[in-house]
Amino acid sequence: MKIKNYKYIIGALALGLFSSCDYESINTNQLEMTPEMGIMDGIAVGAPFKSIQQNVFPVGTQADDTDVINQYQIAYHLSADSWAGYFGQNNNWDGGRNHLTYVLNDGWISASYKAAYSSILDSWKKIKDEHEKIDMPETFALAQILKISAWHKATDMFGPIPYKHAGEPILVVPYDSQEDVYQYFFDDLSEAINILTPLAEQNGKLMANYDAIYAGSASKWVQYANSLKLRLAMRIRYADAEKAKRYAEEAVNHPIGVMMAKDDEAQISKGAGSVFVNNIEWLDKQYNESRMGSSILAYLSGYEDPRLPKYFEESDSPYAVEVPQGGKYQAIPTGHVKATNDYFKAFSHSNFKSETPTYWMRASEVYFLRAEGALIGWNMKGDAESLYKEGISISFEENGIPSSAVDAYINSGKAPAKYELEAPISVNVPAPTSATAEWEGSTEQKLEKIITQKWIALFPNGQEAWSEWRRTGYPKLHQVIKNNSGGEVSTEKGIRRMIYPKSERQSADQIENYNKAVELLGGPDKPSTNLWWDKK
Repeated sequence: MKIKNYKYIIGALALGLFSSCDYESINTNQLEMTPEMGIMDGIAVGAPFKSIQQNVFPVGTQADDTDVINQYQIAYHLSADSWAGYFGQNNNWDGGRNHLTYVLNDGWISASYKAAYSSILDSWKKIKDEHEKIDMPETFALAQILKISAWHKATDMFGPIPYKHAGEPILVVPYDSQEDVYQYFFDDLSEAINILTPLAEQNGKLMANYDAIYAGSASKWVQYANSLKLRLAMRIRYADAEKAKRYAEEAVNHPIGVMMAKDDEAQISKGAGSVFVNNIEWLDKQYNESRMGSSILAYLSGYEDPRLPKYFEESDSPYAVEVPQGGKYQAIPTGHVKATNDYFKAFSHSNFKSETPTYWMRASEVYFLRAEGALIGWNMKGDAESLYKEGISISFEENGIPSSAVDAYINSGKAPAKYELEAPISVNVPAPTSATAEWEGSTEQKLEKIITQKWIALFPNGQEAWSEWRRTGYPKLHQVIKNNSGGEVSTEKGIRRMIYPKSERQSADQIENYNKAVELLGGPDKPSTNLWWDKK
């Protein structure tokens, strides 16, 4: 049908538009989402929020193929996971001159720096920018907790990192000393906890559609943030005891408190519309490279630990040994130089499935942190012995083992076993320690028991285990078979930190910035230099 009086119709429409005086509405595409609408629906910050979660430890879905798996392998598995005594490797890279024999590979170092620091920077900055445009303190508080979850690994690998001025529009971002970085951690965590606590006390939810960890539960996030604060406080115990005590007690005695039960754990496996694959399972079953490490075999077999078959599979290798729990197992020695992945192929695989979660933190770790604090007189809402026992009990529960087995385990009087291997290389290593799980001895002997049991419970979080080993000297681990560092790294002390990647010192400005970072480090940029908190 033709409209004959179109001029009058257009004029009337124009008059109506001008009379409304709503120029913003007129000039807004009604089919397009405004920034305000995006914030309300979580879309503007949802994607970067989810991205940070996937990069606290690199995790991916089947659709990501092997890119994320490769990233995890060279960023964490061929360094901290192995340096912590959890894993041996059924392969030999660069003719035996690699991280495992104390020769640091710059490409692998760069991957670690990217995984722990750079990978979350852009996503965190997007959330920060949105927060500055449209005030959203609770969402930014979550982003701060996630940032610290990643960046505390970065500073514990390298030392000084850019923190205070991170995300600012400057060409070269200055580094901060590790001491200052830790203070920023405590300040930012405390502020985030304060912001989220009122919402948590009302059982409120936030970013539920994008949260693969806690499905938006503010209460769980506050518990996790307090637990993370406790972890970081204990990390600096030997560098600044007064500050460590203050923040540890603050975390434990907060109204919502710290993790107490299995279901409080921070883990990523499925959620927010995604199902993530386990990296280590792929490295083990598909790449045929990752296997049981000799140190953890010595402890689990010697203690007759019921977690052994939960962590690893039996071996049908002719060199496998019978363990007291039953079954045959065999582990790869640390820092060997045997080439190809045929030598140790039949040694014990990890007992992971594709759907096994990647754990950031579990309640068992928190009990052991509290046990250590109570051991030295801090207010941890419990005595050291009870918290120690509860840590073992919760770890058993986390691994599907009845808590009724705890008393017999603790009082068995068993100690770690020696490690022997006939072939493909001959190794004979005595038991790493005579320490039993029984609660007895001096304060230092009890500390060894706490950290050893925490190390067993932390599996397979090698990054955290390596940091705690450096901090305390426990558990006592097997030394590398071959140290190719040419004397730069002590076989007894092991790698204390990663050196900075070459990419951080390309331009003149970067070199100047790098030199300042080394000044803040307080020693040469070498793997033998202790970090600020490594003071024991």
